[in-house]
Amino acid sequence: MGDRESAAPPRYLAFDLGAESSRAIVGTFGPGEVVLEELHRFPSKSVLVGNTRYWDILYFFAEFKEALLKYAAKYGPNVEGIGVDTWGVDFGLIGPSGQLLSNPVHYRDHRTDGILDEAFEVVPRETLYQRTGIQFMPLNSLYQFWAARRTTPELLREARVFLLMPDLFHYFLTGIPCSEYTIASTTQMLDVHRRQWSASLFHAFGIPMNIAPRIIEPCTVIGPLDAALAQEAGLDPATRVIAPCAHDTASAVAAVPAEDRQWIYISCGTWSLMGAELPEPITSEKALKYNFTNEGGIRGTIRFLKNIMGLWVLQECRAAWAKRGETYDYAELTDRARGAEPFETLLDVDAPLFLNPDDMLDAIAEYCRATGQRAPRTVGGAVRAVLEGLALCYALTLEELEDTIGIAPERIHMVGGGTQNELLCQLASDATGRPVIAGPVEATAMGNLIAQAMATGRIADLSAARRLVAQSTQLTTYQPTNTAAWRPVLERFRQMRD
Repeated sequence: MGDRESAAPPRYLAFDLGAESSRAIVGTFGPGEVVLEELHRFPSKSVLVGNTRYWDILYFFAEFKEALLKYAAKYGPNVEGIGVDTWGVDFGLIGPSGQLLSNPVHYRDHRTDGILDEAFEVVPRETLYQRTGIQFMPLNSLYQFWAARRTTPELLREARVFLLMPDLFHYFLTGIPCSEYTIASTTQMLDVHRRQWSASLFHAFGIPMNIAPRIIEPCTVIGPLDAALAQEAGLDPATRVIAPCAHDTASAVAAVPAEDRQWIYISCGTWSLMGAELPEPITSEKALKYNFTNEGGIRGTIRFLKNIMGLWVLQECRAAWAKRGETYDYAELTDRARGAEPFETLLDVDAPLFLNPDDMLDAIAEYCRATGQRAPRTVGGAVRAVLEGLALCYALTLEELEDTIGIAPERIHMVGGGTQNELLCQLASDATGRPVIAGPVEATAMGNLIAQAMATGRIADLSAARRLVAQSTQLTTYQPTNTAAWRPVLERFRQMRD
């Protein structure tokens, strides 16, 4: 290696895939900081074929190749590591020849509609929770597999291994099949106490146990980049592909810039994930009652959290307005919400009606009719109702979290793209009565990169990694204001939910 290459700062490449858009992010590690650069961005595409919604997986991988070419053109052949994080639960099936048998089905596909009650007849709800510790959602991999037994049984018979989305991309990059622990923990097929696949659940739901991949921990080097791919991209064939926390929320939580334990987090994007970082899972009656989930985290931790619908509702409102010929960017929508009257419409953004409607504005109108409310009359009123609804869900989840873990956190760390919405951050602080520390915006990519650096020994441990994140990030603190006005609203919201 020449002097010029030796002097180059260490760089890692993170592929951070989201439900709305995906990016390739370069992380350059310098003295006391890591600098992030968005190298390549592309929309996350799904395709409806007949009645089934699929992820366009080969389109995604073509964009991966484009990003690798861009990296080599800008920085040369040397990259310290490459890692992928994505959303949870969705998977692909690999056949006997090592080829993908079919495009992965989208978690918002309707094949699992109404499936939970049927599943509880196979394994009781309490038993499922005690074994897996996972929040009950029809999109969980367990129910997707059960639905696949009816819709595409031939694929399950043919499959030799299943791979969750980030695992599938790591497989495309290396040819090595394995499942990273944090992403495996989202499936509701993992024994939360043993941290291994639950053979009894596979058997009960008729899923072949022999297709379960081996599980690896985050911060593990999977192997070298596929030789042909390395040559095509112009990268060193010795380039390491590294498993970060492959579940995007796990990567985001890894990048929370905190050192003590007096905090909880909200990872805010298409989904909002709110919870605490714990050393052990909690599968108590209260945890089951409140439907908390125990997902894997970095360095053996548990992400004890609840999935909340998140900014998906606003994203789909924006799409519905666009269909009506009204185009708005997010900044304009937020400005309109600031000027709208507070608490005119209370929306439970977590209501099942909002999971995957054909038209979100029609769904909001239907929800308002069902709850005896007047639907928002303006664009700003609708946006404010969504943001206030999110903040109210945060407040109730905080109460449930405190009741379950027995600790009252001092502050909330909000990370992810949703932190760019200053109104939402302030509403979250007001509704919960806690300071909200917002940032980093690119928490998921940051978490991916620091996990890779930990795997290669560039960062000593998680505490050092979080200090590095804090030094590299501009944080904004929102203090609660006018909390008294939220108390009667929260009570109304609670009664409406009940």
